[in-house]
Amino acid sequence: MDTAQNFDDFYFEYELLDGLDAMGFHHPTPIQVMAIPIILDGHDLIACAQTGTGKTAAYVLPVLNKIAFDGHKGINTLILVPTRELALQIDQQVQGFSYYIDVSAVAVFGGGDGAVYEQQRRALLKGADIIVSTPGRLISQLVTGEVNFDQLKHLILDEADKMLDMGFLEDIVKIISYLPKERQTLMFSATMPPKIRALATKIMNHPKEVSIAISKPADGIDQQAFVVQDEQKLKLLKHVFGLKPYGSTIIFASTKEKVKALQFELRKNGFNSKAFHSDLEQNEREEIMNDFRNRKIQVLVGTDILSRGIDVDGIDLVLNYDVPPDPEDYVHRIGRTARGDAGSGTAITFINEKDIRRFHQIERLIERVISKTPLPDGFEPGPVYNPEERRKKPQHAAPANGQKKKKPFFKRKPKPGSN
Repeated sequence: MDTAQNFDDFYFEYELLDGLDAMGFHHPTPIQVMAIPIILDGHDLIACAQTGTGKTAAYVLPVLNKIAFDGHKGINTLILVPTRELALQIDQQVQGFSYYIDVSAVAVFGGGDGAVYEQQRRALLKGADIIVSTPGRLISQLVTGEVNFDQLKHLILDEADKMLDMGFLEDIVKIISYLPKERQTLMFSATMPPKIRALATKIMNHPKEVSIAISKPADGIDQQAFVVQDEQKLKLLKHVFGLKPYGSTIIFASTKEKVKALQFELRKNGFNSKAFHSDLEQNEREEIMNDFRNRKIQVLVGTDILSRGIDVDGIDLVLNYDVPPDPEDYVHRIGRTARGDAGSGTAITFINEKDIRRFHQIERLIERVISKTPLPDGFEPGPVYNPEERRKKPQHAAPANGQKKKKPFFKRKPKPGSN
């Protein structure tokens, strides 16, 4: 099966194949070729695959096929994800793949009003086939004691590393305590740090493992970098936009305060831009993403909340206004463009002096030196990019005449009342 050339080779149910054909899916990606047979055979699975490789379909398709074959018996599958955006994206993909199959799915996440909470509650009580949920909101539903997971067959943790980074470990463990011990558990993660291994040991049964292109950006991405002083970044950003007419663009900044300030400056300079951050209500975030997908917004400015789980094709430019704190986040950020190794895109990173070491770690991770574009005419010189020199510890001169360095003398504080 590892030589599958099209989805017919997996012997899916005809209704599922009809849905794939209607959506224009004909040839499986490498992660799908490797993972689908393992899942169909009922094994637990740890899959390491980054954004844009087709990992969602790798677990959704075999699960849908099993539901179509076995029929309905309450909640069949629980998919845990770190963000509501990813929950909505996966729910939409499930709806598309299952167009010709009688399968129900619901996304469960926080941020909505009481009506949304009640709608999610009814779907859980009714026993939708597939639940896609963030950990926090699901726990708030579980503690009522009304949700029944007795018929659950599949537990899927998507973006497992991100969930642990966001502090969801205890929530995940608590949720699993509500689930049947006899189940198939699938874990998809972009990275595989020790904490993921430790979690897998606790919740999985002799899992198989597959790994696809870990921490390597797509070949179609033109990666560039500028070494620049902080106070020159905004001027440089305007210069970059003046070089060529980029279409859909995502700008990543380190904080939501900076995101808001950048969006203000861009709109002041005539750019059709929107800020995307955690202060927005859920309906505002959905409206912004829909407008961005439909090309009603040219520039989206956000924090790393945009780096994973946002499915938008045709992004021309990803610009890192700040170097991400984790080298893996760089891969996820620039993975928004040239998705799935198809087509091309541009990724530009602004590096200030304090981020030189951090960017060097990115280069080591992706095993590639990214060219540093000289600053344009009229710009003050930027910092010198020499990470190896900065790693050396400063050498202190030895005291003259071989004398030992004297320890500093500190006066004792006077006792109270001893003036």
